[in-house]
Amino acid sequence: MSVVTRFAPSPTGALHIGGARTALFNWLYARGKGGKFLLRIEDTDKARSTDENRQAILDGLTWLGLDWDGEPSSQASNADRHAAVAHEMLDAGKAYKCFSTPEEIEAFREKARAEKTSTLFRSPWRDVAAADHPDAPHVVRVKAPREGQTTLHDEVQGDVTWSNDQLDDMILLRSDGSPVYMLAVVVDDHDMGVTHVIRGDDHLANAFRQNLIYEAMGWDKPTLAHIPLIYGPDGKKLSKRHGATGAAEYQALGYPAAGMRNYLARLGWSHGDDEFFSDAQAKEWFDLGGIGKSPARFDFKKLENICGQHIAVADDAALLQELQEFLAATDQPALTETQADGMVKAFYCLKERAKTFPELIDKAYFVLAERPLQPDEKATNQLTDVSRGILSELTPQLQNASWSRDALEGIVASTAEAHDMKLGKLAGPLRAALAGRAVSPSVFDMMLVLGRDETIARLKDTSA
Repeated sequence: MSVVTRFAPSPTGALHIGGARTALFNWLYARGKGGKFLLRIEDTDKARSTDENRQAILDGLTWLGLDWDGEPSSQASNADRHAAVAHEMLDAGKAYKCFSTPEEIEAFREKARAEKTSTLFRSPWRDVAAADHPDAPHVVRVKAPREGQTTLHDEVQGDVTWSNDQLDDMILLRSDGSPVYMLAVVVDDHDMGVTHVIRGDDHLANAFRQNLIYEAMGWDKPTLAHIPLIYGPDGKKLSKRHGATGAAEYQALGYPAAGMRNYLARLGWSHGDDEFFSDAQAKEWFDLGGIGKSPARFDFKKLENICGQHIAVADDAALLQELQEFLAATDQPALTETQADGMVKAFYCLKERAKTFPELIDKAYFVLAERPLQPDEKATNQLTDVSRGILSELTPQLQNASWSRDALEGIVASTAEAHDMKLGKLAGPLRAALAGRAVSPSVFDMMLVLGRDETIARLKDTSA
């Protein structure tokens, strides 16, 4: 059987990081099994669904690198098919017309609350013959079993049992004939050939209600895997109070997509003690049995650590491309051709020092800034009259030097020795002249990246 998974977000808000992890799990499982990963936009809530949110979901998935097969489908556009299934169930005696008014149902529930009895509504129309039906507005309800138990197997939760007397005769079609979400989900999953439903465990109770439709239609049921929600560091459901919650926010904060995929994969799933891994490894290793039952806790320090490791091993061209995409996403100017070339040359001494793109840009200031540099306060303090004088002596020695690390280290060391200084003492003002910052990569790395002409020009700017 070919695996087919789906991610079915509602465009009533941005792509939440929990939704992004659900999409990732579905993507990893499908890709690892050589199957299909489908995207369905559940836009039946017309009042709250917006094109802007739909596009934000697509953009978030694209940033994360979660490619889907085929075109995204719209649940709302399939309403006629959903309604047709409800009528099939009606004709087969698996569903019935209920003429109880909203007022009658609410009156029943008020009475039940007052008497402290069950508020589960039992329609008096369940077994009424069609000949006795009034010509009045009605809904269509499924006939749920009222005795015994239903047990569903879940790949994460194990066998889960529900008492049938707690199942209501769920509405399938509203009084205006429109299908409800619960019906639409099942019909779409069946029609799309979905074999594995991997979603948040807040949908676990829904599985028993949706199971009624599979049973009534005699359809094959998908494998279920309900994954625990994501909590914040304090053990409460992840929310704005913990920081960023939307995928777009993490992109704007400058986390690399590969790092986010790695971290989100480990958030509730494990493969032994492996923490850092590639996409290829994740696809090979990912299985439903590795998902834990307990809620995962979001840890921003672990996220940064993983992202830093991915920046360190990233391909230079791919890293530059993602850096440019980050700048575009945050409405910052794109790198010029000269700046981009400088970044690529400098990556070897920058990549292991940054955990996010803003950090990478900050550490690359020496290669991105234009002359004359504007040194910060700490760098300015390094550029005393004495240190400027020593740098002016160093400059002509660099004019004809062999531009290699060994040669540069030798020249700087001999200049420092001539002034009875340790090399580190001269590195401070040299760093300030080359980077305009007190913290930067090694002065020799900067000289090699900048090249002879730019290095000498910056030293001359300092002593001018």
